[in-house]
Formats: sequence, C-alpha cells, structure tokens
Amino acid sequence: MFDLHTLNPPQRLAVETLNGPVLILAGAGTGKTRVITHRIAYLVRRKIAPENILAVTFTNKAAREMQERIRALLPKPLPAGPAADAPRSSATRRPTICTFHSLCVRILRRHIEKLGYKRDFVIYDEAEQLGAIRKILASVSTRGEKADPGAVLAWLSRFKNSGGRSIAGAASETQALAEHIAGRYASALRACNAVDFDDLILLTLRLFRDHPEALEACRQQYRYVMVDEYQDTNAAQFELVHALTRVHRNFCVVGDDDQSIYGWRGAEIANLLNLEEHFPEVKVIKLEQNYRSTTTILTAANALIQNNLRRRVKKLWSTKGTGKKISLRQFATDEEEARETVAAIEFQRLAHRTPWAQHAILFRTNQQSRPLETALRAAGVRYHLIGGQSFFDRREIRDLLAYLKTLLNPHDDISLLRIANTPARGLSDVTMERLLSASQERGTSVFATMKNPLVTSTLPSRTRNAMASFVQWVEQNQGDLQLAIPPASPCPDIPTRPGPPPPPPSLAAWTDHLLTGLGYYTELRRLEKEPETAENRVRNLKDFIATMEERETSAATLADRLLEFLETVTLDNDRDDEKENTGDAVTLITIHSCKGLEFPHVYLVGMEEGLLPHSRSKTEGTLDEERRLLYVAVTRAMTTLTMSHCAGRKKYGQLLPCHPSQFLKEFPPELIEVETEKNAKPVSQAAGKDLFAALRNAVR
Repeated sequence: MFDLHTLNPPQRLAVETLNGPVLILAGAGTGKTRVITHRIAYLVRRKIAPENILAVTFTNKAAREMQERIRALLPKPLPAGPAADAPRSSATRRPTICTFHSLCVRILRRHIEKLGYKRDFVIYDEAEQLGAIRKILASVSTRGEKADPGAVLAWLSRFKNSGGRSIAGAASETQALAEHIAGRYASALRACNAVDFDDLILLTLRLFRDHPEALEACRQQYRYVMVDEYQDTNAAQFELVHALTRVHRNFCVVGDDDQSIYGWRGAEIANLLNLEEHFPEVKVIKLEQNYRSTTTILTAANALIQNNLRRRVKKLWSTKGTGKKISLRQFATDEEEARETVAAIEFQRLAHRTPWAQHAILFRTNQQSRPLETALRAAGVRYHLIGGQSFFDRREIRDLLAYLKTLLNPHDDISLLRIANTPARGLSDVTMERLLSASQERGTSVFATMKNPLVTSTLPSRTRNAMASFVQWVEQNQGDLQLAIPPASPCPDIPTRPGPPPPPPSLAAWTDHLLTGLGYYTELRRLEKEPETAENRVRNLKDFIATMEERETSAATLADRLLEFLETVTLDNDRDDEKENTGDAVTLITIHSCKGLEFPHVYLVGMEEGLLPHSRSKTEGTLDEERRLLYVAVTRAMTTLTMSHCAGRKKYGQLLPCHPSQFLKEFPPELIEVETEKNAKPVSQAAGKDLFAALRNAVR
C-alpha cells in the first residue's frame, strides 16, 4: 500500500525530490529499499511514464525484490504519462528495474548491428568461454608449460576492463603474448556472433562513443535514472550512467560510502565521494535513523567509522533502546574459539529457546570456516554457509579425498576418474572416456580395465606407459597402507634391519608425504595465477591433514586408520546434507557477503591483526576499506554482538601467535564487556534453579 505518511521526514524528502541530481546517503538499516521503491511509485503517480524510469542495481535478486515491491505499490492499470508517445500494452508499460548487465543487453539488442554484430548475438557462459580459451592455447606455444584456461580467462577479464593497458611488471614478450591471446579470443567470439559478460558493458560504451544517435535514443527513453549501491560502481559503470544522465540531469543515486567494501574487484568509492565534480547542483539527503540495531551497537559503529577521514559524515541512531553491551572474548586457539562460539549458540537455544536461525557467525577469510564447520558438525548444530565454499567442498580437498578413497579401493570409478590425470600424467579426458566405455562393456571397473592388455594394446605407447606407471603407483601405495605401523619411539640402541624403510609413523605424515611425492602442492602453485590463492589452497590441505592427526586412532595399519577417518568425514557430510532441508540453521558467512543482511545475534570471530585488518591492507594501503568492512559486520547485529580473538591460530598445522586487532581500540571501552571477567562471577542459587528449569523445559 502506497502511503507517504509511513516514511520518516528524510525518507519522504528523498521520495518527493524528483528532478535534478540527488544523492541519498542511506546508512546501514535505514530503509533504503523502501525509499527506492516508493520513489519509483511516486514518479508514476506524478504522471511520469513508467517506461521512462530506470532503476539499476547489482544483483538479479535485488532487482526481483524491487520489482515485487513496486508491483504492490503501483495502481492497476498504470496511468498514462505525457511522455508516452504511443499507446502501449500494460505488460510493457512498467519501469525498467534490472542489473547493469541486463540493461546493456536491452540496449545492445536494439543497436548492436551498428557495431557489426547481428541482433541475435549469444552471450557465452563460463564453460563456453573456457572452451574458446582452450582452443587458442592449443595453438599457442608456451615453451612446454601447460597454461590453466581458468587463470587465462580471469586475467583476460582484467585486461579487457583495463582497456588493454600494459600489465605491471610484465616482460615485453609476455605483454605481446597477452595481447595476442586477447585478440584471438575477441576474433573467436566475433566469428560466432557471441559476447561475454565483460563485453556487454564495454560494447555499450563503444556504441555510445561511436554512435551518438544510439546514446540519444537511450537518453530519451530513460529520463529518470536511479542507481542502487552506488558506492560499488566501477569506472565503466560510472561512465555508462553518466553518459545516460549528463543532459537531463535526473540522476538519483543511493549508497553509503561507509559500506564500500569491494575496492578489490574494481569498485571506486570516489564515484560517490566526488559526485559534485560531475553534478555540482546535486542535492544530498541523509538517511540516519536505523531500524535494525540497538543504540549500543550503533554508537560503537559510529565511533569506529569516524576514524576514516575521507567519508561523508553521518551518524546512525535508533529508538530500539540501549541494549546489551558488546561482548569481547579471548581464546587460546581458533579451535577453542570455534567450540566456545558453538557452545554459546547452543546455550541460547536450550536456555532461552533461541532458534539456530537467529544466530550468525561472521568471519573475514574463507580459511576461517574450517574449525567453525568442524565444531558445528561435532555439536550436531545445523548450519548453512553463505559467501564461501564449504571447506569440505573445495577442489583440493575433494582431490585429496578422491586419492585416499582410490588407494583404499581402486575400483571406486568416481574417485579414480577424478584423480587419474591430476596432476597431469598423460591420461587425458579422451583416454579416460575410452576406458570408462570399455569397462562398462566388460562389466568391470576402470582400474581393472587399465590392467587388461586386450584394451590397453589399442592405445598409443605413450598412453600405455603412463597408465602402467599409474597402476604401479596405486598398487605400491596400497601395499604401504597394509604395513603395520612401527612403534612411535623405537629404542635407539637396537640397530634397524636392512630393507625398505618403514611407512611414516602417522596417517597425517603419510598423507603429506603422498601429496609431496605426487607433486600436488607444486601443481597447485603452478596453476594458480595469484600466489596468494595458491598458498591458500596449500594451507587448506595442510589444515585438513592436521585434522587427521587430531582424529587419528590406534588401529594397527594405516589402511585401518584411513578407513576410520574417511568414515567420520562421510558421516559428517551426510549430516550436512540433512541441514540443507531445514530452515532453522546457524548462518556461517563471510563479511563481504553479509551486506544487506541482518541477524538478531552476531558472532564476529577472528578479530586479529592479519585477519581484520587483513595483512594485505598495510602494503596495499587499504586500511580504510578494512575498517569499513568491520563497520558492515558490526551493523548486521540487531540485538547482541559478540567479538572474539585468539592468542594462537593454526596455519599449515602449526599454532602461530596472534595479536588482537588494532580496531578493537577504536570502540568506546564503556560499550565493551570482557566475558572472562563476567563468567568468573558465581551464579546465585535462585538463578541456577531458573536456568535448570529452562534447560529442562527446552529439551522436552
């Protein structure tokens, strides 16, 4: 129901200011989506033709939410506007609410023939892009090195969006090869009348530059333009909306510079901070009343963010009351932090009947999810992971599990097919497809087919040799797994007998030795374009191997210990599958993914130097963005906020010392309660009885 009286005064001013450039500074939890949708509905009610209204956002989900809200606010049928040149059906007479990429598709469908493409161009998805890259790499000499198509595609995207500028630090021959691949890729797509997602915006900008009549047609159609999350726009997106609006000036942007956290992927906060340079007459309207959080949480957030000097000043406030102080907890290790965080959630569920779904655990990096997921699984707490891949679903972890399963049972076709050519050993996809087909015809496993001379004799000699080496490697390691594990501390006075060396004394050491011998660590570092990404993958493996040591049993052979470990992992995964079927689950989420969300109870873990702020911020000069990231995390909390840090955190299986985040000093101390002191106080007899009664009732 459309009713301006439901808006507070700044919100209503933002809705009713229709003409000229407007900047709506919408702080966290201040109802920006409500303002955007009411503003669009108000434009229509003021006889602005719906087809002349454009609202652009970043995700399809946000666009769909806006469309649904506006549909409920607009009258039916829509009123005719003076700008409507001809009668249109009610199905087409509606505002355009879409993402940047969707907008560009609409424009290019009408005008791309001016650029030499056909109007029925296709948009390549990632699989099709990778296919085009593979064909190009197959014909490009790389001095014997095998390039990773995914890394090439990622680089190509950055290269195109930079306008083809030189790569910093690259040798001239590298730059020449890069430009050659980019040219070949563009030609390959053009020959198929295809574009990729990067092309959508870049081709639209080229259309506007080379064909002013196309730009003018778009300006005539989109006479009122709104952009949501404006602080997240990059240079190309700014150029696009500026081209559309610099004549009619009806340009309304909604955003919050304090929540600009995507600089690492090209977002330019200057687009919002320096808006007056392009629109000197812009009217700035601040939305500061927060409808989400308590005064304590907002006061802490305001105190934190004011340490960023380059920002538009605003101060969030709320009528929800003071609320509880922010809890600060310190733990010895990240495993203890994970266990105690889960224990706190379970206490709230049992003692106060607080559903799991009201709790969220926020963390800075994907690597932090491993101990958290392990603790949640161990406690039987349902959860879902957002904004990051589950630790157990990462490619390198699945590869390792496939290797271990293959060595226990080489007739497990699924596992064997996954690792047969990882790292590359001359067993191509075509070869494995032939073996799989032959195994199905004979009713045997792929491994048995590899040992069948009637099948292998039809293969090239190089492939036969690679296959024989692989079979020998599997059988050798199978034999090692069956050997009895020697005592952990043999007597040094007894000389060792001659013969093959005994297997490593633990499952973890054996697994690490296995991956090293395979060259898997080396392969990860070679294939990943970014060294940091490669090291993160190696670290994931080392951390996973460390869990083997923690769960190691006293079984007599490595095979028995490995079997018990894999059973534990499999059962954990089965329990996680059950979590997908229920809505009551703890949210496990990266801070970068939590913008726009809110939770009654938030646990912010890893408040340490090197994590938050991230170690890169000191070398890259991005400390302000790290502070904004923390600000976003704090303002997700509605009722309670708990922050924690560790004295030591495991990395590559070793416990390394950690130091509290420098940001902790920026919170007002009177708002913080250190839980170690509070928990040391004895509980009264009456309080104990009440708690016991609550727990007894909760488990009935």
